[in-house]
Amino acid sequence: MFRIRLHGRGGQGIKTAGRMLGTAFFRAGFEVQDAPRYGAERRGAPIFAYVRADRRPIQERGVIRRPDLVIVADDTLMTVSGAEVLAGVAAHTVLLLASQVPPDLWRERLRTPGPVLTLPTAPAADPLPHRFLGAACAGAAAGLVGLIPREALARAVEEELAAFSAAVVGQNREQALQAFDGMSRHSGCVTEGPEAGAEAYAQPNWLDLPPESVEFSAPAIFTPATSRLVPTGLWRTVRPVLDRAR
Repeated sequence: MFRIRLHGRGGQGIKTAGRMLGTAFFRAGFEVQDAPRYGAERRGAPIFAYVRADRRPIQERGVIRRPDLVIVADDTLMTVSGAEVLAGVAAHTVLLLASQVPPDLWRERLRTPGPVLTLPTAPAADPLPHRFLGAACAGAAAGLVGLIPREALARAVEEELAAFSAAVVGQNREQALQAFDGMSRHSGCVTEGPEAGAEAYAQPNWLDLPPESVEFSAPAIFTPATSRLVPTGLWRTVRPVLDRAR
């Protein structure tokens, strides 16, 4: 099974990149699972998406802990510990960074055990340097896997961006295919990781909570006049008055 994780910031197209890559895998005959992981993040906040692809039905669920490929759309995330970009990275994991910093320098900085590659980014003079970054990341990932036909990638971009204008679709398709072709010399360097075994499985330390009677567990209040015990008042109809002199 291929396990791929994509990291970026809100607004860089990481969610869409995961969908493009997942659709491209599906068109290449794979069973696919893809999903973004984020909450109420604003633009610029770290997020990630993940893609699983296999020739057999996928039984794994949840966040990818042992990735075969990690793609980083914004190299400033490497200094953000909360982004957990390198979580689970092993000797077989390929790390691809969208960066103008050469890969040799990244290897020296990160000291990661596996291969490190870079995806050239838009020049600093570009007023919108991240507008096609998601498509480029999806195309680069497809190229590194080496099992996705070029046509499948192009169709995936068109399908996922069908709601946009033909010009937008064409620009994204061009960037995806350009990144795909740019990874041709590394095609096939991403290999399928081993199946997750159960030998080292540790039973979770669950806290056993016995069921309570319905009087306590149901979301209903049967005792009268409880609002008198609420010191903050009813926030729906009453608002606090601030005495700034005190």
